[in-house]
Amino acid sequence: MRPILKNKLYLYLTEFFAGMSVMAVELGASRLLAPYFSSSQIVWTIIIGTIMIAMALGNIYGGRKADRDPDPDKLYRRITVAAVWIALIPVVGKYVILGISALLIFSVNSNFLIWAAFAACMVIFVFPLFLLGTVTPSLAKYTMENLEDNARIVGTLGAANTIGSIIGTFVPTFVTIPAVGTSVTFLIFAGILLALALIYFISGKVKSGGAAAAVLIFLASCVLGHGSSFAFWKDDLVFEGESIYNYLQVEDTDSSVILSTNVLFGVQSIRMKEEGLTGMYYDYALAAPFMAGAGERQAAGEPLELLILGMGTGTYGSQCTRYFPEIRVEGVEIDARITDLAHAYFALPEDVPVATYDGRAYLNAVDKRYDVIMVDAYQDITIPFQMSSLEFFTLVREHLRPGGVMVVNMNMRGQKEGNINQYLADTISHVFSEVYTVDVARSTNRELFASNEPDMLAVMERNAALCENAELRGMLGRIAEGLSPYEPGGYLMTDDRAPVELLGMQVIDDLIRDEVAYYKDVYEAYGLEGVINGL
Repeated sequence: MRPILKNKLYLYLTEFFAGMSVMAVELGASRLLAPYFSSSQIVWTIIIGTIMIAMALGNIYGGRKADRDPDPDKLYRRITVAAVWIALIPVVGKYVILGISALLIFSVNSNFLIWAAFAACMVIFVFPLFLLGTVTPSLAKYTMENLEDNARIVGTLGAANTIGSIIGTFVPTFVTIPAVGTSVTFLIFAGILLALALIYFISGKVKSGGAAAAVLIFLASCVLGHGSSFAFWKDDLVFEGESIYNYLQVEDTDSSVILSTNVLFGVQSIRMKEEGLTGMYYDYALAAPFMAGAGERQAAGEPLELLILGMGTGTYGSQCTRYFPEIRVEGVEIDARITDLAHAYFALPEDVPVATYDGRAYLNAVDKRYDVIMVDAYQDITIPFQMSSLEFFTLVREHLRPGGVMVVNMNMRGQKEGNINQYLADTISHVFSEVYTVDVARSTNRELFASNEPDMLAVMERNAALCENAELRGMLGRIAEGLSPYEPGGYLMTDDRAPVELLGMQVIDDLIRDEVAYYKDVYEAYGLEGVINGL
């Protein structure tokens, strides 16, 4: 036996750091996948499931290998390989994800996000975590000298692994990912594993050309993988980073500045460089203040109270302050980093208060009532279930003044029966007597307006006539033409049952299918070369 293996502390440290690295890689996996597939419960389920598969197979293999060939050199070589693989994830991971997505988008007709995320997890994460799964049974073999204390040793190994897993859960979330990002987090824990293996080989004077190669690959990964962009094909990004909650990307175009939390689709906030309407759903949502009597209130010198749940970088708030000088805007945004970006890149006025809070928790904490409450907290497939239920919309109603209006941005326009928008609209109809929807032109968004004021459309028409801005007045006319009273069905979401991830994924599938239908036809007729030429 190698002399270092007589030191039980080293063996327990091996178990400790293996457990820590498994959890760090799991959390890193969620951040690597989120910019492409979202951070929904579905994606988390796939990550956890595939990692558990890898660990279970690793436990089985490691136990059998330790019984048949109890050579600790092979265990630490497996740890070396795992370290190198993890170090390479920041270098090649994003290319693998995009390559898998490109292949599946032409071959999968439903559940694209599930299949793409699952395939990416299997290719990128299963092998290194399978290797780390062999650590526990192997160490159990090497640490037991007799059967009298085998239970104590197994228990101590399990405790070391668990404590490492606990630390590996908190450190990436609260320290490394916010401070240095996902890529460096992978490199840090790869470096820890590699150092652990090198100590073994050096102390035992084990000749290993593989260890030298591993060090070179790790150093190359530190150079190539450090700070690399998730959206590597874009050259107009002025900011790209991460917070505790989101991947964040600020893009500066000729006409606008855009915030996105997904590299493939979705615009979370926008600032137009030329003041005016945005051409997006924010313009449609401007009808809500008119439904609440903004024109008459402004003429009388009475301020309108607006609350935005999901403030983002303040696009809607800024639009409202531009067109309604007397309005008082308050925002709630759970991600403080987004609020910082709002001041740095999106000209959010410093005097607009923004609470760093969950939207529903904020309503539970305040007693104030508002004339308009904007719910804009839905990001693609990532829909907070606690802000989509009967209980939530009841809470919103309780914070509205008489004649107050709620406007909800539903960012995925479903077509099939029982889609996410039907669930949301039906749930809202259980709380509000007046519900109207309008589809946003040239987008997948749909705006919903709800109130218990039976004359809300008459109020809107009366107040729109007082609008002095010709562009906005024309926009209000188009909104009025597109508004449809919502006929509720039997769908309902509650705190106990709100399958928002599955419902959102169904709509995403439809949108993807529509977008790539042309390229699928080209692919079937001319193959991959035809698609590339078509692009």
